[in-house]
Amino acid sequence: MEYRAVCFDMDGVIVDSERHWVPIENERILPAAVPVGDVTASEITGMNVSDQYGYLSERYDVSLGRSEFIELYDAVAEELYTERVALMDGFCALARSLRARARGVALVSSSPQRWIRLVLDRFQLHDAFDQVVSGAAIDGPSKPAPDVYERAVSLLGVAPEQCIAVEDSEHGIEAATSAGMYCVGYRSGGEETQDLSAADAVVNEPGVLDDHLAARLS
Repeated sequence: MEYRAVCFDMDGVIVDSERHWVPIENERILPAAVPVGDVTASEITGMNVSDQYGYLSERYDVSLGRSEFIELYDAVAEELYTERVALMDGFCALARSLRARARGVALVSSSPQRWIRLVLDRFQLHDAFDQVVSGAAIDGPSKPAPDVYERAVSLLGVAPEQCIAVEDSEHGIEAATSAGMYCVGYRSGGEETQDLSAADAVVNEPGVLDDHLAARLS
C-alpha cells in the first residue's frame, strides 16, 4: 500500500495537553458537572466538548447546562493552550520531513477551532499542515464516529486506505479505523488508562513514531 497522507490528532499527539486535561477533568470539570456518579476522564477522552455533554447527559445526572459546561471547558482551555502545554518532542522536524516528501499532512482534532488556533498561533504551526479539521465544525458527530476523518481525507484528496492517522485515545482510534485508515496508537504518557490495542500499531516514543511513519511512507 502506498500511503500519501498523515493525519495527526492534536491533544496528546502534537501537544502534551492530555497530561494537563486529565487531572483537570477528574478534579475540577467532571465533579462540577456530575456531582454524583463514578465518571472519569478516560470515558470522554477524544470526544469534542459538545459530544461529551451529550454522552454524560445520557448516562449521568448532569448538574450543569450545556452552555455552562462549554464555558467551563473554554475558560480552562485558554490558560492551558496559551501557557501550560508544550509541543511534543520532535514534532516540528517530523512535520518538515513529511512535507519534504510531498505528503499531505493534516491536523484532525475534536477540539473547537478556537482551541486549535491557540495551539497553531503559539507554536507557529500554521504552515505545518495542508488541512486543519475540527470535529466541532463538521456536519456530523465527532470522534469516535468516522466523520471528521472522512472530511480530512476528502480535503486532502486521498483515499482513506492511503492515509495514516496518529491517535492517542480509544475514541480517536475507533474514528480513524472506522474511516478505513491505518492507525498508529501513540502512547505519549498523558493518559495511561487508554486501551490502544485496536490500532494497527502502537508506539511509545517520538523517535519510534518517526521511524514507523518513515517506514510506511518510503
